[in-house]
Amino acid sequence: MFIIENFFTALASVLHLFLTLYMYVIIARAVMSWFNPNPYNNIVRFIYQITDPVLERVRRFIPPISGLDLSPVIVIFVILFIDRFLVSTLRALAY
Repeated sequence: MFIIENFFTALASVLHLFLTLYMYVIIARAVMSWFNPNPYNNIVRFIYQITDPVLERVRRFIPPISGLDLSPVIVIFVILFIDRFLVSTLRALAY
């Protein structure tokens, strides 16, 4: 049974790392919106490509309020919830 335990522990760790990195990318996207980054920069295009699908889904339900886009904040809260709930559940299943 230690194989299943190690599998769930590793899965929880990888999921936690992925969610944390994606949260930092969302934060970078929000900070970039304060400035005028070069849209032809490869890093800027990469960040837009991996964050736009998620942020656009949230923007469909919650449009910007007085020019303030709350979608990054909502996505970060969802990421934190998934991280706390799913990763903790996977670690509990491992034991």
